[in-house]
Amino acid sequence: MEFEFVYKICNKSEWLEAKQNKKFIGTKKDREDGFVHFSNKHQIQSTLKKYYLKQKDLMLLKVETLKLDNLIWEQASDGNMFPHLYSSLDIANVCSVYDIVLNEDGTHTLPSNY
Repeated sequence: MEFEFVYKICNKSEWLEAKQNKKFIGTKKDREDGFVHFSNKHQIQSTLKKYYLKQKDLMLLKVETLKLDNLIWEQASDGNMFPHLYSSLDIANVCSVYDIVLNEDGTHTLPSNY
């Protein structure tokens, strides 16, 4: 499992707000749950299918984990380990931002270089 980077899916307006405020406080679901949900590289597609089907204007944030003091890997009900951040995300830790393409069938295509 890769621990150097984690990935966050959000919509464009949430990312623009985070850039303006210099921190990402999470999506509505994150705020309800009390932490920012992340995925590792191999979990992104399943997260998109489960939670974001047919949603447009999505972004993928690639985040360096080294300076995330409150990042905890926790087991989900399906047995997978997911990274959760129990604080806001300083956007200085976001090293890359990618557009996620919405396909006609409601699925998504990720960039080839993420």
